[in-house]
This record gives sequence, structure tokens and C-alpha cells, in this order.
Amino acid sequence: MFLLPTEEAHTMTDTAERKNPYRLPVDQLKAKSLELRRDIITMLVEAKSGHTGGPMGFADIAATLFFHELVYDPKNPKWPGRDMWFYSMGHMTPIHYSALAEAGYFPLKDLMKFRKLDGHLQGHPSSLDTPGVEVSSGSLGQGLSIAFGAAYGSRIDGHPRRVYALLSDGEHEEGSTWEAAMAAGHYQMDNLCAIVDYNNIQIDGHVEDIMGLAPLGDKYRAFRWNVIEIDGHDIAAILGALDQARRCKGKPTVILARTVMGHPVSFMSDKFEWHGKPPKPEEGDKALAELGTTYAEWSGRLLNN
Repeated sequence: MFLLPTEEAHTMTDTAERKNPYRLPVDQLKAKSLELRRDIITMLVEAKSGHTGGPMGFADIAATLFFHELVYDPKNPKWPGRDMWFYSMGHMTPIHYSALAEAGYFPLKDLMKFRKLDGHLQGHPSSLDTPGVEVSSGSLGQGLSIAFGAAYGSRIDGHPRRVYALLSDGEHEEGSTWEAAMAAGHYQMDNLCAIVDYNNIQIDGHVEDIMGLAPLGDKYRAFRWNVIEIDGHDIAAILGALDQARRCKGKPTVILARTVMGHPVSFMSDKFEWHGKPPKPEEGDKALAELGTTYAEWSGRLLNN
């Protein structure tokens, strides 16, 4: 079901009214993550290009963020009272766009114009074209620095917002990520929460084979971060981690979310080959069948909303 945000979300005008417009319980968050995954497969089949594995694996986290945790007004994307989130892993647009559309930022039918010249949903996000995108991204390793700047500026302004940096594990191979981690720890940026999509896969293979990160948690602890490690497909655990992050004072928090690329589709799960390719129509049919729908049914849902 396509949910409409509560009326309060449409009329938010000051920071005193800050709250998520949905606040779905766990069972509805699970249902929403399934819808997001169906969106992803359908839009990628239509686009014939794009990234499949990472967006599928991140759907449980995205559903929890957008439909329980983040403070925003989809009818007023630049509302000053909003939280901010930055997809450092800019190529993950299928999950970002599907969450934004399901949240009410733009019509669901726009998803069927993904990566097309007559649509506004570029392969990597453009803040000039798509509502809900804070910054154009795609060059890996920059998101944590941007989020740190937003968090620091919010602190200076005395703004109660929280700032979220959504990171891949592979981009921790880039030095700029660690410069931002060092700065955030030094400045005790407790309004900043990083979430790492820790699936141990990047475009060429497994992260530990290419440039090992372990022990990633200990590295962040050494940079003076609060570290929480969870199963990134357990929505109750995601909710608990976000609550712990909110309560932590004097340190930024990083949530290391163990995910499985391509989850839960059997032939995509934990396969690095699905990092950067879309499903062919027959593969899309098979994936959607595993997700309990068909291309005809789900594309019809998108095109009619």
C-alpha cells in the first residue's frame, strides 16, 4: 500500500514539531522494505542499467530510516527543521529514490523513468533535479566529510537535527573517509550517525580480498567513535541501534550493519557480480516471483501512483 504522510507533516513550520511523518511499527517496516525491493527490481528492469545488489541489501535500513527515524516533510523538502542524510555511496540511487517516492517526495511513476532522459532520476543523484537529495554525489569517500560539515554547522546554529552519513564498506579504502572520522571524533560530534553497509563486497570482489578493513569497529573506536554492530536485516536491531545512537553523548556513532548484497533474492545474494548490473527481464521476473509479485503487477502499481 502506498502510504500518505500524516497531515502534521504537511504543515511543519518550526523545529518544535520535529518528528518522522510515519513512525511505522516493526511489522509494517518489514512490509515497506519488501515494497522497496520490488520497486528496485522493477525500475532496474525498465531502465536496463543501474546497480542492483547494494540497494537490495540496504532496503531494511532505508525502510527503517525513512518510515520511522528521519525527521522530514516530503511536501517541503527544504523544510529548515529536517534531519539531513547523505548517501556517500551515490550509486545506490535505486534504494534512495524508491524510499523518497514511497515517502511522498515525488510520484511513484517517476521511478519508471530512472536513468532516462525524460526523467529526473539520474543514475547518480542530482540535488538540482530530485527533491530530497541534499547533495549531488557518486564520487566515493566524500559523504562522511559532507555529513560532518552539516553536523558541525547544525551545532553552531544550535539546531536539534541529526545528520546521517550512509557509507559503503569499500569506500573506507579512501583516505578522505578517515580524515572525516578523525575530525568527527575530535569534535565530539554526537549529532552525527554514520551507517556502514557492511556487506564485504565491492565492484571487483570481496572487500577483505581487495583491501581488508577488519577490524573496522576497532578502527572507529580508536578515532573516538561510539561503535554499534548489528545484523543489517534485523529491523528491531536497526531501531535499537538508532535509539542508542540518539542517546549517546560526546561521541559520534557508527552503526556497522552486516548486510548481504542482493538479499533476499536467491540468485543475487552475496554475489559481487550483481554490484553494478540490472536484471534482465527474465531475471527480473524470477526475482519478483521470489518477492511475491510480478512485473506486470508492480509496474502497474508504480505507473498508477
